[in-house]
Amino acid sequence: MTPFRAIALAAVCAAALPAHATQATTAPVSVTGGAIAGLRDGDMRSYLGIPYAAPPVGALRWQAPQPVTPWTGVRQAREFSAACAQSAPWVTNPKSEDCLYLNLWAPARAARLPVIVWIHGGGYYGGTAAQPLYDGANLARRGAIVVTLNYRLGIFGFLAHPELSAQSPDHASGNQGIQDQIAALRWVRDNIAAFGGDPSRVTIVGESAGGESVAILVASPLAKGLFQRAIAESGNDAMPIEPAENAQFDRKTAEAQGAALAPHLADLRAMDAAALRKLPWSPRTLVDGHVLREDLTTMYRNHRQNDVPLLVGWNAEEGKDLAPEILGTGDFTAAGHRELVARLVGHPPSAALLAAYPGATDAQARASIVQLTNDWWGWRMTHWAGLQARHGRSKAYAYFFAHQPAEPATPCGYGCGAGHGAEIAYVFDNLHTDKRKWSAADRQLAARLADTWVTFARTGSPNGKGLPAWPAYDGGAASILRIGGAAQLRAHPLPDLGETGPLRGE
Repeated sequence: MTPFRAIALAAVCAAALPAHATQATTAPVSVTGGAIAGLRDGDMRSYLGIPYAAPPVGALRWQAPQPVTPWTGVRQAREFSAACAQSAPWVTNPKSEDCLYLNLWAPARAARLPVIVWIHGGGYYGGTAAQPLYDGANLARRGAIVVTLNYRLGIFGFLAHPELSAQSPDHASGNQGIQDQIAALRWVRDNIAAFGGDPSRVTIVGESAGGESVAILVASPLAKGLFQRAIAESGNDAMPIEPAENAQFDRKTAEAQGAALAPHLADLRAMDAAALRKLPWSPRTLVDGHVLREDLTTMYRNHRQNDVPLLVGWNAEEGKDLAPEILGTGDFTAAGHRELVARLVGHPPSAALLAAYPGATDAQARASIVQLTNDWWGWRMTHWAGLQARHGRSKAYAYFFAHQPAEPATPCGYGCGAGHGAEIAYVFDNLHTDKRKWSAADRQLAARLADTWVTFARTGSPNGKGLPAWPAYDGGAASILRIGGAAQLRAHPLPDLGETGPLRGE
């Protein structure tokens, strides 16, 4: 199954740098590499653009992240770094291969607070930690340290190459972007106490490709001990890409250059970033024998996962966003229905699946593909929660987000309604980043979800004072928390994802 390739509304992707007029510089803090100073604004401290690894440029392109280059004096951590080099047109920030930086928000008087580390989505080809939507101040005010990070994307972050594997002491290549995330988590382990954070209570959180990253980190032996809870929103990696698929890169590269350029590592390193971005290649995570030694399902069945409390979920209308991206087409017709269903689930569909998602007419086929994509995404999330429930010691929790946000002021083209990424503004309590006529219900839900995520980071459970009771996932629909009003849940009923559902066995 082709992994999802995009994320979030373009309207919230251009990151505005913080205004400094009313902000004071913090006292210096010693971190790996030297001292930094950030910004203090009332009860909140922020530190932007902190290096967590050496710039992966020149000979370090495609290498595992290397240690931070030390500096002298006090480094000003007051501006976001450039976004990582990428092809996503909806990210308008400056872009650079020199992008391995993280950002941090902390209450002014923090002491042993839980830590939330956010991993952005974007299909592994786009995105940036500098989106206003990911500003961590409102979460931090609830009693947490919030960290957001950049990681290498596209060909820069996920190139598997025989020469890279031969040069690696681990005899592996291809998951550099995931290794960046692990390097950032090591930075958090080593430095977060200086900001009032508790390195023994780190929660990794991600959406879409960020959620897939969370799954890989849960499965990776390299991430063992670097986090103690995990939250994945609308993304997992129960079925990762095998190395053989990335081996096709050499042929594609040679074809793209008219066979004039041999696909040798030195030639690729000599190419500038703009030329590399134009190559016909898509980022894939893979079982490389180092970062990821086996797929998530096998890892759980063998009890080799990083066993931590898990919270996962998906949205009621993200199929309409994901289906064209996963399938590479919006042409959903009766004639092509069986083939599209097969591409979604990865093999010829059963009669029961086609009966549940029929395509006798073009209109029926379109509706079924959108719904199947949504339900398939939900099955992937509950499958993961079920693995944790059956094979783990820690509890798993699952949600279904059906809340309909306030309508945007201008026509919405992506993530509309309860679409892909719709929950992010609520989780960060950052509704203000999108100028809609938010209702009281919207604001109350944002406060509640932000409180819930911080509670989970603090205790390993989403249950707390003033929060709805949330049962641990046991494989049944009753243990999935439905988020939304009665009318919204009637309009988007929870699909049958149980043992007798049409997706089981697919």
